[in-house]
Amino acid sequence: MTESTRPHDLRGIPVDAVCGQLLPWLPRQRWFAGKGRTIRGVRVVSAVEVVRGDPAMFHVVLAVEHEEAAGHPAAVDHYQLLLGVRRWRIDRLDYATIGRVRGGTHDGTVLYDAAHDSELSRWLLERFADAAVDRPTAAGPLVFHRYADRPPRTRLAGLVVGAEQSNTSIVFGDDVIMKLFRRLTPGVNPDLELCLALADAGSRRIPQPVAWFESEFGGETTTLGLLQEYLRTGTDGWELAKTSVRDLYADQDLHGIGSADALRAHEVGGDFAGESFRLGVATAEVHADLARTLPTETAGEEQLAALAEQMSRRLDSATEVVADLAPFADRLRDAYRDLARLGREDHPVPLQRIHGDFHLGQVMRTATRWVLIDFEGEPAQPLVERRALHSPLRDVAAMLRSFDYAARHLLAERRAGGAGSPAPHLVRRAEEWAMRNRDAFCAGYAKAGAVDPRAEPVLLRAFETDKAVYEVVYESGNRPTWLPVPMSAIRRLADRAPQPH
Repeated sequence: MTESTRPHDLRGIPVDAVCGQLLPWLPRQRWFAGKGRTIRGVRVVSAVEVVRGDPAMFHVVLAVEHEEAAGHPAAVDHYQLLLGVRRWRIDRLDYATIGRVRGGTHDGTVLYDAAHDSELSRWLLERFADAAVDRPTAAGPLVFHRYADRPPRTRLAGLVVGAEQSNTSIVFGDDVIMKLFRRLTPGVNPDLELCLALADAGSRRIPQPVAWFESEFGGETTTLGLLQEYLRTGTDGWELAKTSVRDLYADQDLHGIGSADALRAHEVGGDFAGESFRLGVATAEVHADLARTLPTETAGEEQLAALAEQMSRRLDSATEVVADLAPFADRLRDAYRDLARLGREDHPVPLQRIHGDFHLGQVMRTATRWVLIDFEGEPAQPLVERRALHSPLRDVAAMLRSFDYAARHLLAERRAGGAGSPAPHLVRRAEEWAMRNRDAFCAGYAKAGAVDPRAEPVLLRAFETDKAVYEVVYESGNRPTWLPVPMSAIRRLADRAPQPH
């Protein structure tokens, strides 16, 4: 297979025709970040033919121009696409079809997302295998690096993982998984940076990195994709937690309010507290490895005051969007004032690299251990923010919020299905499950880490409040029937003195 590096070279297919097909297709993709915004235009920034013949494949970088809208200035986002080109339609790829060229010598040619075509996507494995640990290999402007001593097997079929949101992950056989970073931001992606640092530290709490590829973009070397060990026995923590909650609710539905036979959270066969404890241990170990291998510092009075001010401004903005927040706003600000006061009291607050987008969907339980995944950080945040130093308790607070969501997700789904407000005994059991697992997670973190999160109530309350405020705004705009989930936390955080849970 050979590569052509001429920009905009689409083998004679008019670039305007390709962009015309992309215009309606892009907003329908799960990884497209500009949903709800008007697209002014789509441009091909670069196109490299990496597989010739029929089918052919191009590595394409797109510029998507958005019009100015309420709350959003005019902007240009960049995406990468593996563009497949076939002369004839194939049924198995219909769902990945972008469109067909109309008119000219290429009339009827099918354009599609080749990440879904195992015949073409294995080209990436071949390039990774060509590289060596100390010798990257290039395919035009694309540069391929290998971390693992053993090259990946190349004759593996690729299957796109359906649950991915902001990126696209392709599982090759049951060996490796590749994350294709769809929206491009100039610079090294934190997922690659942190995974390499943790692997160098000998951590077994991550899928081991195998290889990655990159290119010059925006004047910087930019990560395009990351190949890692595939956790074939892994199940994500969100699914495991939901199963535990479902078991608890099933008992309550069976026995009803006040039944002497009704089981409490710790008596259910699917009790999750032991796993929550072990997850806390894993999280603390990862934080310790990151602190040992990457820069750290201690927050001073000015930093904590600025952080508290940022949180307060986010609360102000949120109350303008969600009126239900207003009655709690003054008491919620107490958490931020207490945070600012820590700096004046000379209370040391260590800062380091953290996960940055931590929740039960970002951890996996294998047959032997808990593993943390997806260190990219919050994709909507600027890269400089995702690479900044933060308190590790920000991750802890985010996981505590995730336990709350797991406990109440079935109640929210019932409400969405028209069942009305949940029965009080189910709400009590949800609160009990969340409290039990939040406490177990903190206990595990304390056992393996340098600090017990429960000994830092001011920090934990501030981070959890900030997260809950964000959740209120998100649910109000996207899933109104889920709004009671974060609002229950808002009431708790507003009514209590600084507490971890």
